[in-house]
Amino acid sequence: MSQSPSSPNTLGGSGPGVRRLRLFLAAVIITAVLAGCGGGGSSKTTTTVQQTSAVSTNVSSLQQSYVRVIAHVAPQVVQISTPHGLGSGVVLDDKGEVVTNAHVVAEGGPFRVTDSRGRRYGATLVGTFAPDDLAVVHAQKASLPPAKFADSSKLHVGDIVLAVGNPLGLRSSVTNGIISALGRTVPEPTGAVLPNVIQTSAPINPGNSGGALVNLKGEVVGIPTLAATDPQLGGGAAPGIGFAIPSTLVSDIAHQIVAHGHVVNSHRAYLGVETATGVAGAAVVVGVQPESPAQHAGIKPGDQITAVAGKQVGSAAGLAAALAELAPGQKVAVTIVTPNHSQRTAHVTLGQYPGG
Repeated sequence: MSQSPSSPNTLGGSGPGVRRLRLFLAAVIITAVLAGCGGGGSSKTTTTVQQTSAVSTNVSSLQQSYVRVIAHVAPQVVQISTPHGLGSGVVLDDKGEVVTNAHVVAEGGPFRVTDSRGRRYGATLVGTFAPDDLAVVHAQKASLPPAKFADSSKLHVGDIVLAVGNPLGLRSSVTNGIISALGRTVPEPTGAVLPNVIQTSAPINPGNSGGALVNLKGEVVGIPTLAATDPQLGGGAAPGIGFAIPSTLVSDIAHQIVAHGHVVNSHRAYLGVETATGVAGAAVVVGVQPESPAQHAGIKPGDQITAVAGKQVGSAAGLAAALAELAPGQKVAVTIVTPNHSQRTAHVTLGQYPGG
């Protein structure tokens, strides 16, 4: 019996069956290679989808945080109206006490408080402390949810914040941003100098004054007070540069006003002089308060104050800014140029800024 040219199960053969087998194996190998390539692409696609899904989830979570915070905080922020304008306020306690900026109520009442639901209440002034631009009004027969004040010393640059208030009379308006800087010393148009303020990129618009700057926990971290002005914009508000009084100070001063009708411990240094800016700079003393640290140190009207605690003073506002960074009881050197142009140094123990 003759042997066939090649056996079907012999890989080294060359007959039609072997050729078909080789073609089949080649197809299997190509399919395997293509499957391997496809597997790599699928993995990358899966990773991309997972990343996109994670980003979407994070965005959705942040959005829900905003929604929850605004819904929680809006009832705690009220509109304050006076015959002279509108501002905002934050509910301090469950007795109807509302903290706001002193400049919101500075020109007198009568005052009216309107909550986020449009309910209106008559209000009376409890007290003010102009150096920190803070005041408290009492909303009569009001049932308002109090805000929670955070420890502002724990803030960080970059923290997300929302400014809730009533700009232009639009109740419960919200802007968002971050904390841009901490510990600023900022002069106000009223002449007050605010120490240790919070700078934020959340827009502060007219009517936001006295409202709430809150974190994503719904806690008040500051009271929006003013926006920086830009001379190149004709004195208009500089975009993205607003300032807020830190919540720890707000809570302290406001509760003192509620308890005593005035501030008993301002934590502010007091020299006891009235000054004007001289032609050649410096703060020119035009008045000295009786029994003040300045009087005890021999400072007199006509003296020019050129430095305090080693910091140069070039104006009345510069003196106020220098004092705002000092503390009651601190002993400092005050450099003075007398009317006869002689220079001397007075050593002053700073007092407590009067709060009554």
